[in-house]
Amino acid sequence: MRPFCYLLAAAALTGSLAAPLTALAQGYPSAPVKMIIPSAPGGLSDPVVRFLGEHFQKVFGQPLVMEHRAGGGGIIGTQLVSKAAPDGYTLLLGNIGPLVFAPALNPKVPYSVKDLAPVGSLLTFGNVVLVNPAFGATDIQQLVQLARQKPGTINFASAGNGQSQHLTGELFKRAAGVDIVHVPYKGTGPAMTDLIGGQVQLMFGNIPAALPFIKSGQLRAIAVTSAKRSAALPNVPTVQESGVPGFVVESFVVVMAPAGTPRPVVQRLNEEMHKAWQTPEGQKLLAELNIDANRYSPEEIAAFLENDSGRWTKVIREANVKAE
Repeated sequence: MRPFCYLLAAAALTGSLAAPLTALAQGYPSAPVKMIIPSAPGGLSDPVVRFLGEHFQKVFGQPLVMEHRAGGGGIIGTQLVSKAAPDGYTLLLGNIGPLVFAPALNPKVPYSVKDLAPVGSLLTFGNVVLVNPAFGATDIQQLVQLARQKPGTINFASAGNGQSQHLTGELFKRAAGVDIVHVPYKGTGPAMTDLIGGQVQLMFGNIPAALPFIKSGQLRAIAVTSAKRSAALPNVPTVQESGVPGFVVESFVVVMAPAGTPRPVVQRLNEEMHKAWQTPEGQKLLAELNIDANRYSPEEIAAFLENDSGRWTKVIREANVKAE
């Protein structure tokens, strides 16, 4: 066959493949879609999935069913989706724990991030640097100064070894050049209680959970870890603008599907999720939750995850952090 004939044959084959793929995307979904949340009910993920479910019902005429599969720090639910059929009917609302921290902490995690395909709704949010009001630091510069004057005497609390609060503290130690001591707890609640009680001086906490204690004066917010100031704490500077350049820590949630999910289905989900967050209702919820939703393609989400994984793997190795 001559080259021109090869081209005609290739074009015909491409067209024959594209037609069923397009039809697949147009006919999707024809049944309810399940969204696995790899954590217990009551977190930030719940209102996100409920909102996306309302949009799904309007656009697709099919429900988005929320299913919590907690356990193993998010590993159980994430593994479940990684092994599911790649047909677009089982999705994951993943987060930084099982997607980034867990594989870096434990090479025996029963899945790889490559077993999952990024879809959309990459929502990011920062944390807040909290101190007990009786502590001598009222800003990041004072905290750094005190830590350098008395190395090893300032304790920072976390929800446990390898948790976001712990690793954020380890990154801060390196970025600011200070020696502060990690004190792990069994959950955010006990850690926050001891911070309020003065048993520890410092914590890198979640903004929504900390807001009531900040407003009541039980805790003091001295900085936020995001790239820009938080709408919930507009008068609190970022760590970067407080004199620690390059220090930005943002947690995230993101919708993932099993690897091999048809590209037209992934693309349609990506587009509809983006449209959902652009609605007045979506913008209102984002403001209430104090999270950002930017438009990212599946390829951009994959690059984001790879970059985040590289950064945190380096921190985990340097700090010799072990999974509990």
